[in-house]
Amino acid sequence: MSGPNSDYDPVEVTPLKAEEVEAARDAALAAIAAAADLEQLKTVRLDHVGDRSPLALANREIGALPPAARKEAGARVGQARGAVNKALGERQAVLETEHEARILVEEAVDVTLPVDRRPAGGRHPLTTGAELIADIFVAMGWEVAEGPVIEAEWLNFDALNLGPDHPARTMQDTFWTDPAENHLVLRTHTSPVQARTMLSRGVSEDAPIYVVCPGRVFRTDEYDATHSPMFHQVEGLAIDKGITMAHLKGTLDHFAGQMFGEGINTRFRPSYFPFTEPSAEVDLVCFVCRGTGLNDAGTDPCRTCRGEGWIEWGGCGMVNPRVLRACGIDADTYSGFAFGMGIERTLMFRHGLEDLRTLFEGDVRFTTAFGSEL
Repeated sequence: MSGPNSDYDPVEVTPLKAEEVEAARDAALAAIAAAADLEQLKTVRLDHVGDRSPLALANREIGALPPAARKEAGARVGQARGAVNKALGERQAVLETEHEARILVEEAVDVTLPVDRRPAGGRHPLTTGAELIADIFVAMGWEVAEGPVIEAEWLNFDALNLGPDHPARTMQDTFWTDPAENHLVLRTHTSPVQARTMLSRGVSEDAPIYVVCPGRVFRTDEYDATHSPMFHQVEGLAIDKGITMAHLKGTLDHFAGQMFGEGINTRFRPSYFPFTEPSAEVDLVCFVCRGTGLNDAGTDPCRTCRGEGWIEWGGCGMVNPRVLRACGIDADTYSGFAFGMGIERTLMFRHGLEDLRTLFEGDVRFTTAFGSEL
């Protein structure tokens, strides 16, 4: 076994040369002095004091020296590292003081100012949605009509051609009030407002009827993600000479375009409603895939319309002559159209809501997000 290398000259180890140690020290001191903020000083600390810094690597070389040579090399490196650490501490104190002073100026708060601890709220989307719909039709020259939510049985059913045996009159579909002999119900649609308008105003060549009727309605539905026993509808009624299905189609196309964007139109599917004849279901062209039935990549069915390209929106049709006669209007002279759709369903489409219950649960985090306008 060989003995210790007593002839080893430490100056031959480059990191331990005096000029190398001094150069590393001077570079560190210069970088510390140049650091303008705490973030830059953190980087300097890693570069000149960290495990991979020149002085740290030089310190590792000391252990490989003979015992006689370690003292001088250790003192040289230790003094350099001490000077660097001292400079770091002093610069850290200066920069922290500057940072605190700057924060006091930049984030100053006048505590003497009055403060309103009441957070600003947001109007409910159902309210603003109904107003937006009303504004669309008012801009077309229509009027907004309203009526009571507790309605006479005759106006809710008989005037609209729903006979005595119609299933909608049963307790399973309609909320009836006590006593039964008063014949009052919680209205199941806003169509009674249309009947009231025809009865109270009548119609003439100089005074046709163009009204839109938003409001609350009630049905004995289960409360789940797509149904509620109380919800909101908007219905429209136009009575004039020469009204046709073409007028109805144009009106709904304009309504859809205003609610969901340009290029959104509608289609009709034959259906049946007692108060309209002929009747149709109204479908919207899907506002996500624009009728293609595919997702953006064109590889899978659109999730919104499930690949159909269309979304069911509501019902419509030409006003049944029996309804016109029941409301005192000459069905041989005048004709009209009517339509209706749920406001909640319209808002769910417009804002991508998946659960109807979010509109009714009163969570301010939900309503505030809508602000004062849609």
